[in-house]
Amino acid sequence: MFIFLYLYLTCFSAFHPSPAGRLEKVAPDSIKVMYRACGASRHIPFSLFKKSVKGFLKFQPRKSILAIADMSKPSDQKRLFVFDLKERKMLEATWVAHGRNSGMRKARLFSNKPNSYQTSPGFYLVGNQIYSPKHGQALVLDGLEKGINDKARQREIIMHGAEYVAEDFIRKYGRCGRSHGCPAVAPEMIKKLAPVLQGGSLLYIHAAGKFSDSAD
Repeated sequence: MFIFLYLYLTCFSAFHPSPAGRLEKVAPDSIKVMYRACGASRHIPFSLFKKSVKGFLKFQPRKSILAIADMSKPSDQKRLFVFDLKERKMLEATWVAHGRNSGMRKARLFSNKPNSYQTSPGFYLVGNQIYSPKHGQALVLDGLEKGINDKARQREIIMHGAEYVAEDFIRKYGRCGRSHGCPAVAPEMIKKLAPVLQGGSLLYIHAAGKFSDSAD
């Protein structure tokens, strides 16, 4: 507990990978230095980056890759950002869809319930690549937060490609199309992201709306 509190309250700069690539040690430095160095300051608020890194330290994914989906932004804006924390650089900035019952242009409602067709917020471990009969190349997502997104497997929430996230669609309709709750990306983007994210990276979906589930 003391070690985690120290890592959270101090600043972070140098990440040291284990032989498996996992980031286990953090040297004191300013988290704002990393925030600026990897280009996050041009896209997301510092508070969101800090919260995401805190989650990264808590869940200790095997890979040094952190993806942040900022659902406080409307879907016609790029709001999925992928960072390599070890290398301190941003790998991708792209569009990502939210669930059809979460809202139109902007996600306002969030849920963990099956058949809600809403986005579930929180931290996810990105698993292996799969082939979806409906969507093709995709990534398995495991929700790490009980009561918030832990029904991701039951809901078949995956990251997949979809034509309704294409730039032409956004230009025509002024927003992305919407999924059944999956963080869908453009078809060409899933081809780029799958090998980077698969097998142990961390995804954080940031919600700035109402979590509509009841307490039970």
